[in-house]
Amino acid sequence: MTLGGGTMIGAGIFILPGLAAEGAGPASSISFGIAGLVALLAALSLAELATGMPIAGGSYHYVNRALGGLFGSIVGWGMWTGLMFASAFYMIGFGQYIVVPLPFLDGRALIVLIGLVGLAAITGLNYYGTDESSGAQNLMIGAELVVVLAYVAVGVFFIEPGNLAAFAPTGPTGIVATTGTVFVTYLGFEIIATVAGEIEDPGRLIPLTMVLSVVAVTLLYVVIMLVSTGVVPYQQLGGSLVPVSDVAAITMGGAVGVAAVTVAAAVAAISSSNSSILAASRVIYAMGRDGLMSDRLNVTHDRFATPHRAIIATGGVTGLLVLAGLQVAEIVALLAQVASFSFLVTYALVHVALVVFRRVDPEPYDPEFEMPGVLYPAVPVLGVLMAGVVISQMQPEVIVVGVGIVALGVVWYGGYARSRTVEDGLLGEAVRIAFEPGGIAFETVGGLFGRAEPSDATADAQPYRVVVPVANPTTQRRLLRLAAATARAHADDGEPELVAVHVTEARRSPDQNVESDRLNEQRDLLTVARGVAAEIGIDLDTRSAIADDPGEVILEVIRETDAEQAVLGWQGVVDGDDDGEVFGSTLDPVIERAPCDVALVEFEQEAIGKPVALVDAGPHAATVAQRAVDFATVDGETATLLTVQRSTDDVDPVKEGRRIIGWTANRADLDPEEYETEVVISDDVSSAIIDAVTGYDTVCVGLSERSDAERLEFGSTARRVSRDAPGNVAVVRGRELLEPDSRDRALADVAAGEDVP
Repeated sequence: MTLGGGTMIGAGIFILPGLAAEGAGPASSISFGIAGLVALLAALSLAELATGMPIAGGSYHYVNRALGGLFGSIVGWGMWTGLMFASAFYMIGFGQYIVVPLPFLDGRALIVLIGLVGLAAITGLNYYGTDESSGAQNLMIGAELVVVLAYVAVGVFFIEPGNLAAFAPTGPTGIVATTGTVFVTYLGFEIIATVAGEIEDPGRLIPLTMVLSVVAVTLLYVVIMLVSTGVVPYQQLGGSLVPVSDVAAITMGGAVGVAAVTVAAAVAAISSSNSSILAASRVIYAMGRDGLMSDRLNVTHDRFATPHRAIIATGGVTGLLVLAGLQVAEIVALLAQVASFSFLVTYALVHVALVVFRRVDPEPYDPEFEMPGVLYPAVPVLGVLMAGVVISQMQPEVIVVGVGIVALGVVWYGGYARSRTVEDGLLGEAVRIAFEPGGIAFETVGGLFGRAEPSDATADAQPYRVVVPVANPTTQRRLLRLAAATARAHADDGEPELVAVHVTEARRSPDQNVESDRLNEQRDLLTVARGVAAEIGIDLDTRSAIADDPGEVILEVIRETDAEQAVLGWQGVVDGDDDGEVFGSTLDPVIERAPCDVALVEFEQEAIGKPVALVDAGPHAATVAQRAVDFATVDGETATLLTVQRSTDDVDPVKEGRRIIGWTANRADLDPEEYETEVVISDDVSSAIIDAVTGYDTVCVGLSERSDAERLEFGSTARRVSRDAPGNVAVVRGRELLEPDSRDRALADVAAGEDVP
């Protein structure tokens, strides 16, 4: 509450009354009310987005994920520059309140110098640590609030009704135009969202503090403007650099009141600028994370755990804006209005982003606070319209500068960021759903973080999709090569396409909800996946999410992309499993319920080399054989189909083995030139299998059937192969696992000799 309120109940109270009175007279109180309504609408949309994605970056982060890199660049540049303009506005005001009330101080150069000194102190505080800057914020807002409440409580007794008689001298146009000037003071709720990744219990605190901050501050500003213009005529107030001091000289005991206001104004300017620097640095930190800025900005200090490079860059540019006060006489008003313009554009796009997320409804997006149905879509629609109205009434030079910042974001994206971003956002999917009501709403499971290289889901020919969860940087390249080979082997069934998905398990800290490190890991993995796909020359769709249950998200991707196969990495057999898990909490649900073929691959060596498939009469035998043949294409080898038979007097074991291999190859629709055969005769089947596969680089083995208790069983053969085989091991499960009587049918087919050439 103090972080958000520190900006809103801050320097604006002491600096803006003069600018507001000049623009709208006593009716400037209505300007603050309109600005508060615009801010409240934005706060409601932001609160939902922030609890769904509590990651550093605020509005920039949400717009980038929903609308893509172009709009992310526009909002990122707009927010960063807007917050720096606001911070420079506060620090020049800081200098004014120090210099003007003291008769022995004079000169604009001194105002700017004092502003720079204050800015340097704030930048150093943020460099040292967020906890320290937040603690100082609490002290500063408490001190200034005491003075502000005293100012209001005493001032009401000094109001001259005659001063309020000409209530709206500039009419409705002046009131709306003044709204654009004073909106800069309502950035505090945005700052709550911008540092959402560092807020404890975001689901409760973010919406609560946003709404309370905006409502309380709006009411306070309305009263302050009525008191200020009621005590001092608006014409006189509008020409003052220190308007609140002028009022306090009348209402709070002369020099004593002026001194109290001077101290409070200085504290307010520091607290407001502190909040702005804190938020602005997180914006370009997030832009560096997403490839829209240099990734050198996406670095935290080893000792202080702050985005120190982003803080230094923000402080440096803000200092240049403060220095502009030496030459530009109207710099204070210009800084405030440009900052307002930037955030009005930002909030309009935030409302659009909320609609996009609601429309696409990506699975991982599950905000703890959701706007009540009676307010949606009225809030985002009204928010966009009101932002547009306020912008339309701003001064032409402000609109020119604001449009220039928007253009900078567009040019920057086209010239620098476009080739560096991974995500394309959800806007295209939202539009597609709008025109195709029956379309797949989960086309981007990575909706929480967007997606890249979207597949052509609307094409006439259904692609042959293979889902590849990527999580381990050391093995994902081999995993992608296997999946690509598998997809290519089925090119006759459809255009081959990989769907690389990375799911980060949401392990939220009880102390702080910081997700950036995991997001960085996620982006790195998907960027590598894109590079591998480009090398291999295969279409790639990337998905990403942070979720409580990664296995369920992977399942949802498989279902919604209508995947034919899933190829997953696996660490191998783990002894001592006491919780009923077979392959782990992530893999078990996929193996049990995925409506496609599944292969778990344990990598022991770099090369895929020559694969061997262990085939028997099980229902997965055909799938095992097919995977071995697919994998063999990676290194240009030929797969071997191998079976082990016990010696018996009833049948010729070699003949029986060849019959089973033939039955398996026929069910897998394999041509004889695609595989070699090997039949091993031994009464010790397990040992014979290990001896036989030792000469191969990759072993493909089928998963056992479900037990009578209807749970997964590894199977003794697969377990021993995983433990003892020296090469890579792929445990394969076909779609038949979903059919309870599949093994009985398979055995009956073999016994009857069906389908055997």
